[in-house]
Order: sequence, then C-alpha cells, then structure tokens
Amino acid sequence: MEKTLVADEEFNAIDFAARTPKGTDFENCQFRNCSFSGVNLTDTSFTECEFEACDLSTAKITNTAFKDVSFYGCKLLGLKFESCNKFLMEFRFEGCQLDYSTFYQLKLPKTDFKNCSLKEADFTETDFSGSNFINCDLSGAVFENSNLAKVDFRTSENYEIDLEKNRVGKARFSQDGLRGLLSQYDLIID
Repeated sequence: MEKTLVADEEFNAIDFAARTPKGTDFENCQFRNCSFSGVNLTDTSFTECEFEACDLSTAKITNTAFKDVSFYGCKLLGLKFESCNKFLMEFRFEGCQLDYSTFYQLKLPKTDFKNCSLKEADFTETDFSGSNFINCDLSGAVFENSNLAKVDFRTSENYEIDLEKNRVGKARFSQDGLRGLLSQYDLIID
C-alpha cells in the first residue's frame, strides 16, 4: 500500500472520523481543534507536527510514529503509547489531559510534561531520565521499575513513587512531595 505524504499543511476544526488518515505521513503540519477521538491512526506518521486543542482520546495508535511532536491543550485519554512506532519517538506535552494513558517500556528521556493531568497513567518500566514534570497531577500514576534519574518533579503533585522499585538518582522533589515517596512505609508525617 502506497502512503500519502502531506506536508506543511494546517488543519482546523476537522473531524478525522469522517476522513480517516490511516497510513498517511504528515510532516510539519499543524492541527487545531481537530478530533481524532477513536480514529484508527495505525501506520500513520507525524513528524515535526503540532497539535493544539485536539482530541485524540482512545485513538488506535498501533505502529503510529510521533517524531518531534508537540501537544498543547489536547485531550489524550487512554492512549496506549507503547503500541506506537518507537523509532525516533519524541514528544512535548503542555496543558494536556493524558489520564489513563500507558507508556509501558518506552524510552522517552528528556520529555517535557507541563501543566498536564496524568491521572492513573502507567509508566511501568519507562525511561524518563532527565525529563520534566512541571505542575502535573500524577494521582494514581504507576511508576514501577522506571528510570526516573534526574527527573524534575518539584512542582508536580499527588505522585507515589516507590524508591526501592525505581531508579531515582538525582531526581528532584519538593519537600511537599516527600509524602509521595514515603507512603509505602505507613509513616505519620506532621
């Protein structure tokens, strides 16, 4: 099957359920107020693209490539990022809802999450070394056997990270966040 290349285009307020982009290569494109909710994006590639105020919730992203992609104010609920094409995978997220999304076993060093909701997200065995979680809500997020070395959590909240089950060398936490590091010890902290 021959792929379609779309480059340097702007898409505004388009519902992609009506025009499925499955298998399309998008390069340097901007998507604003578009809906990909539940859309099959299998084998689709996004390179140097920006998504602003878009809804990609529960989209099927099997073998989807995200290379140097930025998301601003987007809804990305329940996405299984581990099913994506991992080659050159790189993201930036700002003001996004990523609740219930999974990043199982991904290598995403130096990834920025700013002002994001990551409730119940699964980061099991993920490499986030050198990443930044700035003003993020991590309620119920799962960190297990994850590489969190040099990660900045200082302004984020509601995380619980087992120090014995994760690599956290030189990670940065605020004093308020210490409770989330000690919760498994059933300590009373006044």
